[in-house]
Amino acid sequence: MIDGGPVPGGRPGEVERATALSAELTGQDVHGVVLAYVDTAGIGRVKTVPTAKLAAAAAWGVGMSPVFDTFLANDAIVTTDVLGSPDGDLRLYPDLDRLTVLAAQPGWAWAPVDRSTQEGEPHPACGRTVLRRIVAEAARSYGLSFKAAVEIEWTVGRGDTAGDDFVPAVSGPAYGAVRQVELSDCAADLLAALAAQGVDVEQLHPEYAAGQFEVSVGALDPVAAADRSVLVRQTVRAVSRRHGLRVSFAPAVLGQGVGNGGHLHLSAWRDGRNLHAGGPGRYGMTAEAESFVAGVLDHLPALTAMTAPSPASHLRLRPSQWAGVFTSWGRETREAALRIVTGTTGVRDRTANLEVKPVDLAANPYLALASVIAAGLDGLASSASLPEETTGDPARLDAADAAARGVRRLPVSLAESVGAFRADGVLRAALGPVLADAVIAVRQGEIEAVDGLDDDRVAAAYRWKY
Repeated sequence: MIDGGPVPGGRPGEVERATALSAELTGQDVHGVVLAYVDTAGIGRVKTVPTAKLAAAAAWGVGMSPVFDTFLANDAIVTTDVLGSPDGDLRLYPDLDRLTVLAAQPGWAWAPVDRSTQEGEPHPACGRTVLRRIVAEAARSYGLSFKAAVEIEWTVGRGDTAGDDFVPAVSGPAYGAVRQVELSDCAADLLAALAAQGVDVEQLHPEYAAGQFEVSVGALDPVAAADRSVLVRQTVRAVSRRHGLRVSFAPAVLGQGVGNGGHLHLSAWRDGRNLHAGGPGRYGMTAEAESFVAGVLDHLPALTAMTAPSPASHLRLRPSQWAGVFTSWGRETREAALRIVTGTTGVRDRTANLEVKPVDLAANPYLALASVIAAGLDGLASSASLPEETTGDPARLDAADAAARGVRRLPVSLAESVGAFRADGVLRAALGPVLADAVIAVRQGEIEAVDGLDDDRVAAAYRWKY
């Protein structure tokens, strides 16, 4: 067992930083550090260490089995030819740059982790490592960097409800002032906690579905944006619990109605210039931005295996519910799968971006962003052409017009998504064989776990898993 004292070997630079951070945290009455990552099924997993052990964790990592890469949301285990056995160990290394004192969990700090083998090699199924690799490849091959953000939608239920039913904790209409008033104290505490944690909030408001709210946050580089998505959910849950409320980020808490989304916002940059603004293409896009968007559009059916990875996801992905279930794009078209957000005149060079709508919070945010960027880079590599845009609701297009625009329905089941992912060599290569096989195995396991269940029972099976 490694004690909390001086650590020879390991990662000396990190040890020195962690030792200083440990002393600082102790002075703030922080007693433990949450080491967080997201598994293939999109479930947040953690280990924790006392603050005094942070230097040891930074030097040598903290052990955790690789079996979690093939866990299902219900904690059943599937296998691949590499993963799923009881053998082996990984090391969780905290990213000290992202370490955050948790304002809503007194006595705790939080840090995302990178997962490595015991020999110090990157674990091939670590989504955070894969995303970092794809971002680095975009910089090397195209001189590109990215800014990204993940929208967070959740439903607020009463915490005193017996059993696992969902009873909305607030009343009132969509975007209604009634909801804001009824949840005013909790929402104010949430804003305060996020601000204390360095999260810049753009908006916090009631949403469409019963008991639903949304928070939008500022954009960061993709890895940091995925980290922030995990941290924000941890904070929402903690603040809500302190107010006696129960929250769900599941794609659907009920078998019918609008579900919770996790839309991705992404923009490509070169030398400080946003490629989605000020160009000669449609709505100010450069030719490269158009090709990037076209690549995402081309790969959308397979992308849903990453962005909408739960059987419950397909309870949300229904036409005419602003979920973006057709292969279409348009400027500010909220029914299109890809929404071109230009922003307001005067700030477009900073705010223009691509919104990917068929995404929910059952998705591992690292895998979702990695896959979307890989798809866009494939479009860039082939100078893909963006087809004609769609306005209005794509569900209302007649068959001939839809065919002419290349508009087709996205997969209507997780099985269809998995089939599209199996056939997509670009996305499988981007993830690497170990992780791609884990994605397929876990998705297939989720399909089998709910076989024969109706929509209400599928929603109930995942209601409190996310």
